[in-house]
Amino acid sequence: MTDHQAESPIDPWVRSILRCPVTGAELVDAVGPDGEPELRSTDPERPLAYPVRDGVPVLLESDARPL
Repeated sequence: MTDHQAESPIDPWVRSILRCPVTGAELVDAVGPDGEPELRSTDPERPLAYPVRDGVPVLLESDARPL
């Protein structure tokens, strides 16, 4: 399974409306370096990854990981 083929723990209808709170870019499902699910911003100028904890996306800039 590659990063972009990670199974999303988030309901599809919720996933479809989520956007990066910093850039407004679409978020895609991925797996972080620790093997945990995350959402990655598709903004090429400021790529960020947000953790998903217990099925809940944590969309706080302070919790984002630069890519």
